[in-house]
Amino acid sequence: MTRPATTRLVMKFGGTSMGDLERIRRAARIVAAEAAGGKKIAVVVSAMAGKTNELVAWTDGAGRPAPSLASQGIEMSDDEYDVVVASGEQVTSGLLALTLRNMGLNARSWMGWQIPILTDDAHGRARIEDVPGEVLGAALDKGEIAVVPGFQGVTRDGRITTLGRGGSDTSAVAVAAALECACDIYTDVDGVYTTDPRIESRARRLEKVSYEEMLEMASLGAKVLQTRSVELAMAKQVPVRVLSSFIEPDENGRLPANAGTLICDEEEIVEKRIVSGVTMSRDEARITLLGLSDRVEAPADVFTRLAEANVNVDMIVQSQARSEGAVNLTFTTGRRDAQRAAELMRGAQGEIGFEELRVDEDVAKVSVVGVGMRSHAGVAQTMFRALADKGVKFQAISTSEIKISVLIDAAYAELAVRALHSAYGLEAV
Repeated sequence: MTRPATTRLVMKFGGTSMGDLERIRRAARIVAAEAAGGKKIAVVVSAMAGKTNELVAWTDGAGRPAPSLASQGIEMSDDEYDVVVASGEQVTSGLLALTLRNMGLNARSWMGWQIPILTDDAHGRARIEDVPGEVLGAALDKGEIAVVPGFQGVTRDGRITTLGRGGSDTSAVAVAAALECACDIYTDVDGVYTTDPRIESRARRLEKVSYEEMLEMASLGAKVLQTRSVELAMAKQVPVRVLSSFIEPDENGRLPANAGTLICDEEEIVEKRIVSGVTMSRDEARITLLGLSDRVEAPADVFTRLAEANVNVDMIVQSQARSEGAVNLTFTTGRRDAQRAAELMRGAQGEIGFEELRVDEDVAKVSVVGVGMRSHAGVAQTMFRALADKGVKFQAISTSEIKISVLIDAAYAELAVRALHSAYGLEAV
């Protein structure tokens, strides 16, 4: 789907870009440069870096007065929790609007309820249901720069909601979809790289990445974009560009050309790479049920219980146990869910039927991602040969059409990333 040509643009600035007044002034200069080029702009902003954590801590401190309950703060699902933590974005939207006005530009802040950004009522983790774009679009067409707080919305009965961590990216894409325009996301990196440059100095910035590749990268450990924002961009076909907020317009008030990385439809990428990137996640834990009963319904029993407890499971491996009539079942989950999953399994040990449970958090997941995998053989062979040459053993594997992930000892994670980056020639991208 090709979007209609438009001079509208959504720009999003993250918490680092809004970190203090000087950085807000820099963001304002970037916005002014786009406005001078004829763009009709809506800006979505995050709270100042660290501010949301401070606000969450305040809600934790607002515990019940009884001494025995003093440590119990406001639950994330409480609507008043959202009233407190949504205020950080309100501050930065007002400050940026003030700064733009002081530069002589016609700017105004818009709260989530004024647009409105309509969400469900799952406070603390709400999902956007609709963003009517008519009122905001009319303001832009009249020459107003609209500054919108990210991370927040409103229920249909008028209560403030928040979208969960990283929700400002999703806010920006949702507003861009409503306005039928592109979305530029300014952050503390200048684009999407073939891998983390802090691990591999030869990492290269990618000019274009498909929605599917970015979705896999985001879910596998790349922190550039929030997963839900990429899902929404793909569903609504919103072109998203990732750019550095640490740039300045030149003496003519122009921004650098061909900067950043464009996240777009696969069909817009002329030369499709076999592998586009290597990612790593340390937020992994391996749980093994030793001596699990070899009855047909046993795995279903395990994963049904985990699903009902909202524990996300990734890799799954089943192998023969030493005991006759038993198997060993291994699966991975995020570290935050590991203890909950382990307690759930121990509590149902008798009903599920297994001998021993082991939890290992000293693991990491390393993945290779690329749309070219669909049509090229030998990707897996290259991966496993590169790991074998470095003496890296893998404990579990998961695959999709465009990615291969392996679970390895955490101590070898960075070595594996560098080896795979070299094996696929990504330094030459």
